[in-house]
Amino acid sequence: MRLKRLPVEKARIELIPMIDTMAFLLVFFMIASLAMTQQMGLTVDLPRAATATPQTSADRMLVVTMDRQGNLFLNKQTVRWGALEQAVRERLRARPELVVVVNADENLRHGAVVRVIDVIRRAGAQRMSIATKRPEGERAGPDEAQRK
Repeated sequence: MRLKRLPVEKARIELIPMIDTMAFLLVFFMIASLAMTQQMGLTVDLPRAATATPQTSADRMLVVTMDRQGNLFLNKQTVRWGALEQAVRERLRARPELVVVVNADENLRHGAVVRVIDVIRRAGAQRMSIATKRPEGERAGPDEAQRK
């Protein structure tokens, strides 16, 4: 008895499942790489203020930060108390339109914050603001809703 052979089909590669798999791997590695990066922000517990308004754009700001321990940072770079005035003066000389924003932890003593503000003013800052955050559950007023 002779058996009939079925015709052998040529093997083919299906592209659609391969594209789906590659897209899945791409998204997986993107999310995994983001989870592995260390965020370089400074943790400061800002005081709350009901009248807090959105800040100007980051390229027009010079940020002076004081953390809970009293360490000073100028645009996320550590700076000594004695060098703060000169560093602010140099940056303002290069770009006088900068707004100096003071980020101070709400648990700092009032005197330390005033001392930083005084140093910034001696450096020649004409425009300055103090960073705050809105109290939880409070919504933006009608003026701010129109700006957004």
